Amino acid sequence: MQNGTARDEPRKEPEHVDIVQKSIGVLGKWHIWVCLAIFLVKFPVAWHQLSIVFVAPRTEFYCVDPNLDKCARNCSAHVFNRSVFSETILSEWDLVCEKEYLADLAQTVTMLGILFGNMVFGYLSDKFGRKLPLVGAVILQAVSGTIAAFSPWFSLFLIMRFFAALATGGTMVTSFVLIMELIGTEWRTVVGILYQIPFNLGHILLPVISYFLRDWRYFQAAISLPSLALIFYYWVMPESPRWLLAGGKREEAIKVLEKAAKSNNLPTKNIKNDVLEYLTNKVEDEQLESRKGNILDLVRTPIMRMYTIAICFNWLVCGLCFFGVSQFIGHLGGNIFLNVALSAVIQIPSTLFACWATKAWGRRKTLISANILSGVFLILIGVSPSEPTWIKSILSTTAMFGLSLSFPTVYIYSGELFPTMVRNIGVGTSSMCARFVEPWIPPIIFGVAPLIGAMLCLKLPETLDCKLPDTIEEAEMFEIRSREEKSALRGH
Repeated sequence: MQNGTARDEPRKEPEHVDIVQKSIGVLGKWHIWVCLAIFLVKFPVAWHQLSIVFVAPRTEFYCVDPNLDKCARNCSAHVFNRSVFSETILSEWDLVCEKEYLADLAQTVTMLGILFGNMVFGYLSDKFGRKLPLVGAVILQAVSGTIAAFSPWFSLFLIMRFFAALATGGTMVTSFVLIMELIGTEWRTVVGILYQIPFNLGHILLPVISYFLRDWRYFQAAISLPSLALIFYYWVMPESPRWLLAGGKREEAIKVLEKAAKSNNLPTKNIKNDVLEYLTNKVEDEQLESRKGNILDLVRTPIMRMYTIAICFNWLVCGLCFFGVSQFIGHLGGNIFLNVALSAVIQIPSTLFACWATKAWGRRKTLISANILSGVFLILIGVSPSEPTWIKSILSTTAMFGLSLSFPTVYIYSGELFPTMVRNIGVGTSSMCARFVEPWIPPIIFGVAPLIGAMLCLKLPETLDCKLPDTIEEAEMFEIRSREEKSALRGH
């Protein structure tokens, strides 16, 4: 499994060498252990992102005075049906009738927190490395989530929920970029997509946790406290050698590469010389190692600008439609725990299918196909009759299959398109577009958006088995070479 690319004898490497892959191999024991550790962070991501379903579920209620309408102005208090949940934020703070909007505000705050977390931690990770921001994010997630669980005031609950979501957005973008930068080209697709499976499993576990903890405070604490265990990242998680090399941190990069190579049973004696030669060539050719990337680099050049627009819109499609359809499936009626579990189970086959499709079809064709599939079936949901109900169930399930195929594909695609110096900023900025979700948007709009996303994909290059670019200039040259290759094929 260690597809070793390192060799005992030093030699001059071609310009396109991947120094990380050459030094530590494509996939070995070190890669696997690091990835398994990083995968753990996706469980609390799912829990915090989707917890509103059990924190503020639809609950029957009536006025304490049976002679008054439940939303009458002179109704002094409400009685809630506690047959399913013993306590929710609705019953805790009486968030019904004229205060119903406050329950919706709790989810709005969550999505805003994730949005800003993508941006803030994307910036921090490109400036200060992947490791420390990731550790800081899991600590913030555990602390703020636990405080939210025992908050005596709704206002404090909202503030802590925002910070927990901010940290969740940070763990999402930082952990994914770290995975993409560690795994070799041959296995990057499979591992990058399997990275989504823990999210699916976390989604499945969510109704299980809620089933045994029917009080929202215990439930909130149960999904927050496990993040404390992830503080071990500080001692065991390596810094990304790509980030270290892109930032000119030569000695630190050599140390990480040598440790990884030793764990993978690969030779280490030439790593130092190879890294020095690599950095020397980079300085001579580009002289860009001293410059840090920033968000303006995403739109500074025409090619990067097109990448950013197309990827951001496809992230918007994923968030808009995925969470919309998830809510639709969850409200089909019946047992809330079973409905949520089924909506999570549906995602696993499509995620596994993405492992094959992104390798066999490439990133671009897979994303286009997934967008067309989900777009067509979402439009059909909008025009199909309400009865019989099984029609919408089948259509929404098929649409969810397409959307669950889109999500891991766009994750992989964005991680490969943006160069190292702005990879976290690029993935963070684009993925924040998935947080603009409104429940009132009709299914027809859900259907049209993926079709537009499919058309924008035509402006993107295929990145299957490509070397990850480190600088803006490398990303630009990759696009130029892709266009030249297409022109040459047309000429023949």
